[in-house]
Amino acid sequence: MGKALRNILLGFLACIIILPIIMVIFASLKSNYELARSLAPILSDTGGMIHWYIFPGYPTIQHFRKLLLETPQFFIVFWNSVKIVFFILAGQLVIAMPAAWGFARMKSRAARLLFMLYIILMLMPFQVTMLSSYLVLNKMHIINTHLAVILPAVFSTFPVFLIYRGFTNIPISIIEAAKVDGAGEFRIFIKIGIPMASSGIISAFVLGFLEYWNLVEQPLAFLKEKRLWPLSLYLPEIDLAQAGMAFAASVVTLLPAVFVFIMGQDYLEKGIIASAIKE
Repeated sequence: MGKALRNILLGFLACIIILPIIMVIFASLKSNYELARSLAPILSDTGGMIHWYIFPGYPTIQHFRKLLLETPQFFIVFWNSVKIVFFILAGQLVIAMPAAWGFARMKSRAARLLFMLYIILMLMPFQVTMLSSYLVLNKMHIINTHLAVILPAVFSTFPVFLIYRGFTNIPISIIEAAKVDGAGEFRIFIKIGIPMASSGIISAFVLGFLEYWNLVEQPLAFLKEKRLWPLSLYLPEIDLAQAGMAFAASVVTLLPAVFVFIMGQDYLEKGIIASAIKE
């Protein structure tokens, strides 16, 4: 009985959590007439209460057709997001993994102190480092370019922390056996470190994708021209009169994040568990 009540409670809470997503999906299938009737207090500024029905009375895909076939601006910002996320994750692949391996392998006091500084930087919000980052990027003359968003994220400390925990869980006996067989540090890193810490690595990139796909503050601070904006800044720019297209754009924006999360869910759970294990 207790287990059944727990499942019912969890199911009820899950329905509450996913209700906004369900509402957005069904709203993207509503006609302009239905949306205008439901959102009249907002669109016409006449006041009163919104009368919202979850299921569309006359489903239509006109908003998706208009968005995907008649709105070239959407594709520009969409590929801007793809470009930014791809180069950030590729850069972290080159920077974060060797850094995490170094922290996991070096046991000196200096290495631990440097890793502690990494953790402190990870805890700092973007608002704290925004001004200093802007001054540095301005001196490098890359403000108002995608590189201004990509470069700071490549050196993010969070993926180093997640991947580091995966490397520290590798039994030292395996590494010592590889050394006895004549393997060098680089070969051990490639042949043993990366495969055995793959769950932490993949979880870091899954979380990274979910974060960088929805970047708002960094592009808003470092990108001046709207043609350089990612998809996350395009949605607020849609006028309320285009509510249907806004809902359709929200659904399209949600799909890549959902796909990546589903594909990497198992690795994400293993990586989070591994990062919680103490040395």
